[in-house]
Amino acid sequence: MFNTTDIPKSSRIPKLVEALYAHMPVIESARAKLITESYKATEGQPTITRRAEAFAHILRNIPIIIRDNELIVGSSTIAPRGCQTFPEFSYQWLEDELDTVETRSADPFYIAEETKQELREVHKYWKGKTSSELATSYMAPEAIRAIEHNIFTPGNYFYNGVGHVTVKYEEVLAIGYKGIIDKAQAELDRCQVGDGNYVKKSHFLKAVILSCQAVIEYAERYAELASQMAAECTDPVRKQELLQISQNCSRVPANGATSFYEACQSFWFVQQLLQVESSGHSISPGRFDQYMYPYYKADLDKGIITRESAQELLDCIWVKLNDLNKVRDAASAEGFAGYSLFQNLIVGGQDKDGNDVTNDLSVMCILASMHVHLPMPSLSIRVWNGSPHELLIKAAELTRTGIGLPAYYNDEVIIPALLNRGLTLADAREYNIIGCVEPQKAGKTDGWHDAAFFNMCRPLELVFSNGMDKGELVGIQTGDVTKITTFEEFYDAYKKQMEYCISLLVNADNAIDVAHAERVPLPFESCMVDDCISRGISVQEGGAIYNFTGPQGFGIANMADSLYAIRKLVYEDKKVSMEEYKEALAWNYDKGLDEQSVKDISEMILKGMQDGGMNVTEDTAKAVLTTVMRLKPTEEQLRRFTEIHHMIDEVPKYGNAIDDVDYFARDVAYTYTRPMQKYHNPRGGQYQAGLYPVSANVPLGGQTGATPDGRYAHTPVADGVSPSAGKDVKGPTAAATSVSRLDHFIVSNGTLFNQKFHPSALAGREGLEKFVSLIQTFFDQKGMHMQFNVVDRETLLDAQKHPEKYSHLVVRVAGYSALFTTLSRSLQDDIIRRTEQGF
Repeated sequence: MFNTTDIPKSSRIPKLVEALYAHMPVIESARAKLITESYKATEGQPTITRRAEAFAHILRNIPIIIRDNELIVGSSTIAPRGCQTFPEFSYQWLEDELDTVETRSADPFYIAEETKQELREVHKYWKGKTSSELATSYMAPEAIRAIEHNIFTPGNYFYNGVGHVTVKYEEVLAIGYKGIIDKAQAELDRCQVGDGNYVKKSHFLKAVILSCQAVIEYAERYAELASQMAAECTDPVRKQELLQISQNCSRVPANGATSFYEACQSFWFVQQLLQVESSGHSISPGRFDQYMYPYYKADLDKGIITRESAQELLDCIWVKLNDLNKVRDAASAEGFAGYSLFQNLIVGGQDKDGNDVTNDLSVMCILASMHVHLPMPSLSIRVWNGSPHELLIKAAELTRTGIGLPAYYNDEVIIPALLNRGLTLADAREYNIIGCVEPQKAGKTDGWHDAAFFNMCRPLELVFSNGMDKGELVGIQTGDVTKITTFEEFYDAYKKQMEYCISLLVNADNAIDVAHAERVPLPFESCMVDDCISRGISVQEGGAIYNFTGPQGFGIANMADSLYAIRKLVYEDKKVSMEEYKEALAWNYDKGLDEQSVKDISEMILKGMQDGGMNVTEDTAKAVLTTVMRLKPTEEQLRRFTEIHHMIDEVPKYGNAIDDVDYFARDVAYTYTRPMQKYHNPRGGQYQAGLYPVSANVPLGGQTGATPDGRYAHTPVADGVSPSAGKDVKGPTAAATSVSRLDHFIVSNGTLFNQKFHPSALAGREGLEKFVSLIQTFFDQKGMHMQFNVVDRETLLDAQKHPEKYSHLVVRVAGYSALFTTLSRSLQDDIIRRTEQGF
């Protein structure tokens, strides 16, 4: 049984939230300076040793702070929502953007002039030493060319740490880092100096021990600080709180937790410090309601805590999850807009034996998101035919607030999908979600989810251009598209371009994978992932039990509608010739060349002139640009392009429960998902496809020309597996039916289905019941995931005009929520464009 009774919000929580968002996020230099000091002092030592020594040096010396009203402590920066930098992964992009990062449109950060100078000095050491530079040297030239031409982007791990993991929080809570040190020491004691793996294994285990000891010392620094602050505090209530904080930090995470409060504090140190060791995001708490519940239940039964005091601690953790931050390069910031770290926390679901495990904390996690009303954690809920109805109603109440939480996941699809990838039944039943939508088994998996963004629209452009892009051969030559006489031949050309581009993506990802193993292994993370300790290697070298690489494709709706339109208009009805279609795309239908197209054409002409030996001056460039800007279609052409666009609009679209279209879309999805799974990564694991965009459908759409579904050049492509915006015109159930007809079982790295509802649709108990029924119907049809925005268009438009009035407006972006006013204008527009549904 579990309690669904609401719990009042503590007066502490609004104060913490207000303090957190009082100022713009700040970039700090402490970590960068400390890791550079350590690396200079450890040159010549094994990489794993240098990593542990650097981690220890950082934790012993980085400034620490306990902020007003905090009950859970541990901050990576002095400034609220500040961030450190990680030059060992990459630095050049930050060096180039130091003077613009404060004013950019997506995720700006304040950076002091002194900090800029400190970072510029630090960066001098790292030239030639970063993981990104090593990865580049490993990549095939054709893969680098494909990245430069925006066929795909592996920037996530190219410039940053990997993250995307759920570690064994439950083991730290049970035995503490002293217990993990004992495990590593016992494994080290069993090693013999003559063992074939002794050299690597012994240094790895010593690095684990050093890293764990550094975390213990870091917590002790907080214990001492809290004690000092208590001694100086005149407020008796706060004084007692500080003394309790000191006591907690002196016990955990060194030892196993003996109370719910200690468990909360121990959890937080794990969560925070994983993001000090590496810049990888999507460090996901996973099944928090399961591993925290024994401590809650024990204290509740003993009368040590009340539901109210436990809820306040949860709410404090929720606030802290929004304190963590990360600076990305400007282009990546557009794709991850909203300062999100994608820390996914999931409730409900089954245990390893297939029993429902809903408990009090499952509900209290939902209440925490209601109380705090911030983007993190990215709350999710597992749904199956044994889910308690009242849990789903409580989740729907949270959705109704408009926060975009929780996301809903279908056990009946995800568990078989993971079994298909080699997980045991027990492990598959205990899955959690990483980052946006990616399933994995906690504490056993290095999933490399989000390994790249693959734009499914670009290979179709290569079909029309015979593999050329901006004057360079980027794809393969599949022939003159105007001479292709059957749709089967045309579709085959697309498949060939897809398969070739996917192979280049794999090359790029594997190069980055090897570079991470060689230059940035993570001993602290690895001590909490099986079987790294027993194998004596880090996660990055293949120490996890399950190893995957999961790049995500997007634009499925655009490609399904595009290919269907070509089949219908060109090859079946013969209303449009392929020459006309190609010409219409080149001219952007009735819109003509936009600014980006003019720029691209001009650059291509100038490059051709340079390659031909001509001297290109500034005057030459201006003359070419002026000439291209004057290019216009004839009146006759314009009329025909308009006719073609209208004909395309009349062709049936994915998202309306039309059998022929939807099952064609299923086949189109296979052009990405099936080739992907034949590849393997350097850690010995398999590639698995995802179909979700984060929010990269907006910026990468900006790099894509007009598509045959009628989409205009350089506008957003469809997000996830959702229908194209405005094309699903038969209501939410029809759209859900279409999405369910894709093969979600093969997409084991996750799918993403967005829907937007007017608030009136979820009004009252009746609205909630209809909403839950929609989810259950979709899941009965074998859909994998659903998430929702519940906000009216007028509110979003007003928030664009008057952002100061909507500082706490949270919306669902892609696989995460974010404050609407922190998003770039293009991403705000994309959310507004989504079809608004109702019952």
